[in-house]
Parts: sequence; C-alpha cells; structure tokens
Amino acid sequence: MCDRLGVSVPSVRARLARPVVVDLFAGAGGMSLGFEQAGFDVVAAVEYDPVHAATHAFNFPQCEVLCRDVSKLSAADVLAAAERGFKRIHPRVPWPGRLDAVVGGPPCQGFSAGGKREQNDERNDLLLHFVRMVEELRPQTFCLENVSGLLEGKFDRVREASFERLRCAGYSLSGVEKAVNSLDFGVPQSRRRVIVLGALSDSAPVRPASVEDRVTVEEALEGLPSPAGYQELLNSDEVKLRRRDVEHRISITSAYARVLAGLDALPGDKSRPRVWDPSRVTGFRYTLHTEETVERFARTALGAVEPKSRLYRLPLDGPARTLRAGTGSERGSHTSPRPIHPCENRVITVREAARLHGYPDWFRFHTTNWHGHRQVGNSVPPPLARAAAVSLLGSLGYSPSALRSAVPLGDVSLLRLSRTKAQLVVDALTEELPAARTRKPRDREQDHSPFSETQFG
Repeated sequence: MCDRLGVSVPSVRARLARPVVVDLFAGAGGMSLGFEQAGFDVVAAVEYDPVHAATHAFNFPQCEVLCRDVSKLSAADVLAAAERGFKRIHPRVPWPGRLDAVVGGPPCQGFSAGGKREQNDERNDLLLHFVRMVEELRPQTFCLENVSGLLEGKFDRVREASFERLRCAGYSLSGVEKAVNSLDFGVPQSRRRVIVLGALSDSAPVRPASVEDRVTVEEALEGLPSPAGYQELLNSDEVKLRRRDVEHRISITSAYARVLAGLDALPGDKSRPRVWDPSRVTGFRYTLHTEETVERFARTALGAVEPKSRLYRLPLDGPARTLRAGTGSERGSHTSPRPIHPCENRVITVREAARLHGYPDWFRFHTTNWHGHRQVGNSVPPPLARAAAVSLLGSLGYSPSALRSAVPLGDVSLLRLSRTKAQLVVDALTEELPAARTRKPRDREQDHSPFSETQFG
C-alpha cells in the first residue's frame, strides 16, 4: 500500500481557455479527435508506426507528432513535443509547462479476444509504460483505453499492478471493474472496451455518459454512393461525386449520417473546423471480387457468416460487429477481415468502416485498403473518446468554448507514403520501428483487385 498524495486542482481562473492533452499510442487519431471535439487542445501525439504517424499529422496539422516508441521515451521528450505543439496552436501564449490530461490506448493484442490473449505477450508491457508516463508527467487527469480482455483473471497481475501504481501516484480511478460498449455512446458497432479515468483528486472522474438512441448500419451508411459506379476508384481512394450522388448526399435523413457528412453540426462540438471538399468522397478504393466470390456473397443473408471466407454480412437494422484491424508489419501484415456490405456483394470500403466507427467524412486515412482498415480498426471510436473527455472536463473544472476559425488539413501526400518514405517524413528512429516480418499473400477470396495494395505501401 502507499500514502495518497493530496493534490488540489488549480482554480479555473489560473488556466487556459482550453485544457491541454497529449495522446500516447495515437494511431490515426480516434482518441485525439474525440478529445478535441470535447474541447481539449491536442498538442502532441506519440505513435511509433510511421504510416499512422503521417496520417495523424494530416488530420491534426497543428499537433506535434512524435514518431517514437513510448517505451523508449522520457517525460522530458513528451513535454518538449507538447510545448512545440502548444506554441503552434497558441503562438502568443506562454507555454504552461504542464498537462491537463494524458490519454492513450496501449496496443491491446495481448489482451484481445481476437488474438491469442497471451500472458507473456511483450505488448502487455506497454500498459506499464503508459502508467510510467502518467507517473512522470503527472497530468491532472488521464484516460486509459483497452480491450475488455484486460479484466480477465489471467491478467490480474499486470492490471492490478498498474492500477495500484496509479493510486500510489495520487490518482483516484473509475472504470477499473467493468467494460463499456461503444453501442451505448452512439456508435453503430458493438465494441466492448475498458475505459479507466483518473484524476489527481480525492474524487474519481464520473463515468462517461451514455446515450439512449442506437444507430443502425443503414443509418450510418446513408448518403454514400456505390464505388462500383466510379472507374477511378480502382486505382484511387477518392473521387468527385456526380451530381445525382451529391444530391443524394444532401438529402440524407439519418441524424447520425448528416453530422458525419458535415450537413449538420455535431451538438456541443468544440473542435477546430477543417477545410475540406464535401463534393468528394475519400477512403473509397473499390475491391473487386471473382464471380464465384460475388455469388457466395449474394447467397449470404444479412447478419450471417459466409461459410467459405468466414466474412459476415452487415445487417441493415442493427449495429455492426467489432471492426478488426489485422496485424502490422511486425506481426506478418495480415489483412483485417472486412464485413460484407449489406446491399452490395462486396466487402466494405474504408469510408464505410469509418462511418461505422463514428469518424466524420472529412477525416482521412491512408489511401491503401490495408493501412486504411488497420487505422480504423485499431482506433478508439471518436464518440466514445469524446464521452470520456467530457467526464475529465468535469474533474478539471473546465467549460471550454467552441472554435469557429477553420484550419486546413495537411498535405495529401502524407496519406500515400510507403513505410520507408513515411519513416523519413516523420523523422522516425530506425532502431525504434516495428521490425517487419515477411508479408503473407493477401486473402484472394477477399481482394481480387488488379491494383496491388503493396505497391502503395
């Protein structure tokens, strides 16, 4: 046991207009987006995969992206990056020298029901490195996200050791015993996750507030055209919509889809508006299948699993199952299993997966299907992250204001980089990169495109 450290929260008057947060294990930026929408300034993000780091830099051009392995970082490294990002966002405001929040979802495959759930998986140690960063940085609050498998008995040792260290550092914790489901936060996808919140206070943060309304797959995908109607999407992930598809998009009736399409404002959104072209659809690279595969997909009922490929078909009147990410280059580069579209005999596009995850249509992913689906499947659904962020605002005593001035997105070339080129662009350290294994052949039942994804990275 240990003595509690009584740490009082500074007065609201002594603070900035918006709290400052750093995102560890940031990926493409699902957690970052949710926290920005709640009113946080995401000043720095740490991500060791250079392709994902480049995608984060595209979507959050004011954020300082540090392409590093968290296990090799010190608090000084993170604070230096945070200061650079803060000065980019607030060029005339003195750097406060401290963080209001540290957030992150350490790689969870060692705990995941979708993997082998190995007790000795080296990725389990990254949970302890998140704890170490909280101990060293001493933010006023933190948010730790992980899979529900973390609560299993076989992981009692690493889990309880982590929580005890956080308590010894003075943090009051909530969410340590029960997982939440993204369905309860307005996401049209069943995705159970552990969300642990902490505050340097005698009172733990309140649990994220759920919503009553459930969103269906049909509502989530409304307004997106069929990629089969655009020949350009065989070798590109974006296309300018024809007039009829623009009109179809404008006439969306689903409240959920209207927000993601940018037709209506997200209630309470306090993020920085992005400059984008709503007449173009992105993340829409088309996947071709053989006639035999198309016929098998056609025989698969909504909500059922296709026997040969083991891919399941999305329902229309309910949510999606958990979207999977596949594996990175260090684990053999296995393609994620993509669901079959509910109305077309093909697997879904990256944009359709993003809709099922709660990403707005302006948010972009790597232009290849392999990287793009990994980025969606690995990320925290932004609506769930936003709910957690709102809870931390209560512990911090903040009520940040909305922002009106729009910021442009980054250079689109950041989304087309191979792993090698991305490493150079984001100044990754070679010795900290994930070691690539030989990539196995793609699942030919799933992707028969004549345009190999590997040529694009």
